[in-house]
Amino acid sequence: MDELQLIKGIQQGDRKSFQQLVEKYRQLVMNTCFGIVHNRNDAEDLTQDVFLEVFRTAENFRGESQLSTWLYRIATNRSLNFIRNNKRKGFFQSIEEAFAGGRNRSKEISNYQADQPDQKITGQQRKEMLHQAIDKLPEKQRVAFILNKYEELPYQQIAEIMEISLASVESLIHRAKKNLQNQLYECYKKKCI
Repeated sequence: MDELQLIKGIQQGDRKSFQQLVEKYRQLVMNTCFGIVHNRNDAEDLTQDVFLEVFRTAENFRGESQLSTWLYRIATNRSLNFIRNNKRKGFFQSIEEAFAGGRNRSKEISNYQADQPDQKITGQQRKEMLHQAIDKLPEKQRVAFILNKYEELPYQQIAEIMEISLASVESLIHRAKKNLQNQLYECYKKKCI
């Protein structure tokens, strides 16, 4: 079944078409969500949300872009909304931890580090540093960078997903690389890697 037949089947309520869509694009959506939220469980939940939204809003797909582009757009938006909502929750949680002393969290971290060999900690720390640096990028830079570097999408498809010009995508990715380079260099100078 091609993309157009899949979406028409979904629009008509055909569960088999929906199941084929999920099987075909699940990994793509999962990778996109994971690239943005950096947590496998959250990415799995978001992947389910994306496909539920596709099922509910299939009639809105006009076929002006590829189905995969539409899925990337939904996955990206869902993931960014998830991050925004968690930042709000995190703010209030950090206030609660400050009043509670935050003792439990530091104990969990020290237990984790005691159980891991030095090499794994260093590799994990580097990975976390990179994720933190990516998370600090402005939203549009972060999305363009993730879609290009993690999903290996061409600039033209990123432009369609983000609904911006090709030149804007090129500029966003260039600025994202520069910002990451500066952030990671500062971290290197402080010997945090």
